[in-house]
Amino acid sequence: MPVPRSDLSTKKRPNLQGTGMKNLVELYCDVDDFCKVFIPQWQKQLLEDGTRKRRRESRMSTSEIMTIIIGFHISHHRDFKNYYLGLVSVYYKRYFPHLLSYTRFLEVMPSMIVPMCAYFSSLKGKPTGLEFIDATSLKVCHNIRIPRHKTFDGVAQRGKGSMGWFYGFKLHLVVNYKGEIVAAKVTSANVHDTKPVEELATGLTDKLYGDKGYLSERLKSNLSDKGVTLITTVRKNMKAKAMSLWDRAVLSKRFIIETINDQLKNISYIEHSRHRSVKGFMLNLMAGLVAYCLKENKPSLNLTEVERNSMVMA
Repeated sequence: MPVPRSDLSTKKRPNLQGTGMKNLVELYCDVDDFCKVFIPQWQKQLLEDGTRKRRRESRMSTSEIMTIIIGFHISHHRDFKNYYLGLVSVYYKRYFPHLLSYTRFLEVMPSMIVPMCAYFSSLKGKPTGLEFIDATSLKVCHNIRIPRHKTFDGVAQRGKGSMGWFYGFKLHLVVNYKGEIVAAKVTSANVHDTKPVEELATGLTDKLYGDKGYLSERLKSNLSDKGVTLITTVRKNMKAKAMSLWDRAVLSKRFIIETINDQLKNISYIEHSRHRSVKGFMLNLMAGLVAYCLKENKPSLNLTEVERNSMVMA
């Protein structure tokens, strides 16, 4: 279902550099503006296809629940229970007059996955002609607990990253030079980095930069047919290939997407090992991505318009 964001696309995003009530108010206003457009269309679709027969209104609105969930990912807390009971229930209760109990809030959280995914889609950046791609691991448990791990049994898989073997998933990201997330996809850990690239590259223009994990002549050819030039580094045992100075310079700036992955894990907290359901994992991931998208100061390359055009044309 398309995300109805045309009337909100020019709206100024809330500044979430701090964790005070002012920032939560700005966040709530933005989430509520989105929900007023999205929720009626979503509910209309549910009624048309018969997915949901009965709908009861919650004491808390979807906007309030989403605000609290996203607020957790900008609060630097590492435990949602302590965040909800120690911060929201104590200091922010007067701002949420119909605040649910902690156990009831956990019950309604899974119903926020679809609105959260749609909200994330509305916040994604636009292709600029200079995009970077990378994959990062999402571990769901320590390696010694893999044999007895049950929550993601049959869903998560073992995979190998730059830091060794792990059990869980991979998050594949495409970001532009402004540090904005353009596309994202989650796969099991055993999926090769090159597999979701064509899907992620849909809508991209000109150049896409990746590391040696994306070396594939077939992939490069398929992307070229779509108007996207894949530029990667080479392995040590491979011959050096001809590359323009501009492309070589941009490849050296790939740290931007590695910095974004680091911030997603350590600030937005998209990775932890206490998940009790797949829905909980997906909601935690999407809320973390939303929290990052709403950040004002993102990692970026300070390129002027002239420099960017020069790189694109090189």
